[in-house]
Amino acid sequence: MKPASIIKIAIVTLIIQSAQAQETKKETKEIKYSIENCVNHFELNKATKTKVGYQYWFADKKFTQENTLKMSIVEPGKSTHAPHHHPEEEFFYILEGTAQFFLDGKTVTAGPNTSFYCPPNAEHGISNVGKTDLKYLVIKKDLK
Repeated sequence: MKPASIIKIAIVTLIIQSAQAQETKKETKEIKYSIENCVNHFELNKATKTKVGYQYWFADKKFTQENTLKMSIVEPGKSTHAPHHHPEEEFFYILEGTAQFFLDGKTVTAGPNTSFYCPPNAEHGISNVGKTDLKYLVIKKDLK
């Protein structure tokens, strides 16, 4: 097959995929916000069990316009995952327990009523270094 033909097929394929994506977006039901669905009270039985504890989404990217809010509960001596990075900025707010926050090669340990900010693309992580569960909020921008 000639290179020009391959390019034409690729362009047509991209156009079709783009049209299908737009069609899917149109089919997505728009959320009607109300006092009932904008107030969310934590219930452990609605939390998702993880390997290291639980997570509970107060607001996820399916519900919000741009930001998400999650509570993580991490067992003593564990962390949700290894240090990583992503293009979104992120805030952590410690509710209970003792956290060790890693940011670009340095660490700090702190307890309740402490926030940690992670700028975009910075390597970061959070671990439970205490003897009780670590409970913290994660606020993250959803780059759709």
